[in-house]
Amino acid sequence: MTATGTVPLAAHRLLASSRPLSWINTAYPFAAAHLLAGGRVDAALVIGTLFFLVPYNLLMYGVNDVFDHESDLRNPRKGGIEGIVLERRWHAVTLWAAGLLAAPFVVALLLLGSAASALVLLLVLAAVVGYSAPGLRLKERPVLDSLTSSTHFAGPALFGLVLAGAPATPTAVASLLAFFLWGMASHAFGAVQDVGPDRAAGIGSIATVIGAAATVRLSILLYAVAGLLMLVAPWPAMLAGLLAIPYILSIGPFRSVPDAQAEQAHRGWRRFLWLNLVTGFLLTQLLLWIALRS
Repeated sequence: MTATGTVPLAAHRLLASSRPLSWINTAYPFAAAHLLAGGRVDAALVIGTLFFLVPYNLLMYGVNDVFDHESDLRNPRKGGIEGIVLERRWHAVTLWAAGLLAAPFVVALLLLGSAASALVLLLVLAAVVGYSAPGLRLKERPVLDSLTSSTHFAGPALFGLVLAGAPATPTAVASLLAFFLWGMASHAFGAVQDVGPDRAAGIGSIATVIGAAATVRLSILLYAVAGLLMLVAPWPAMLAGLLAIPYILSIGPFRSVPDAQAEQAHRGWRRFLWLNLVTGFLLTQLLLWIALRS
């Protein structure tokens, strides 16, 4: 293959590895939290939003695709919007691209922020890399896998708050904790569909340890607690707690799924991916309502 053909193909594989459908799941929490905390539309907001939109996701998912290659080969759901099987020829390119693309954004955000925001950002990046990288492989440490995965999404929101210098009000703490529990529930349920491939590859997860049905029930509980936590927030912000209900209803039918049929939960996971878009739209409308009232 000629050089002119290699570059576009490499770009295509990098783009696919970054999971474009999930970009908004990390950029939106950062931008929304930063603005709601009183942050201005400035260089920090623009650079941070761009970072959490693309480079952050390439770093998170690209590293995962490289070091999960063997289990991905056995996973029938890989190959579309839920993640690709990244060919070995692109592994080194992906790792270099992920690091080099993220580096200037990280340096800029460290310089534009405070010591506290720098600490949060570095901890979030450590969770992103440590989730998949050899040696740590936090994704193979049951319970820690869900805790770390949730940090990937709640972390940008926390960074946005700290970068804006927001005080730790009860509403802010409850909202962040609710978001974190939502993230844990989502990761745990996502692990259910992979019980078979993960066990075949010798990968431990919260679902392979406590079983498919128990994991689904735990996810339901976490979603419920996340919704209830939002009762701490004032009106109308407390309405955000209602957004947990569609997730509970979506995964409820799988609460008794046996391990041998855990792949059936994939139907619920497909709904989850699109449910996020609907929930994001409704949350945006709620945030706009709150902003117009203030």
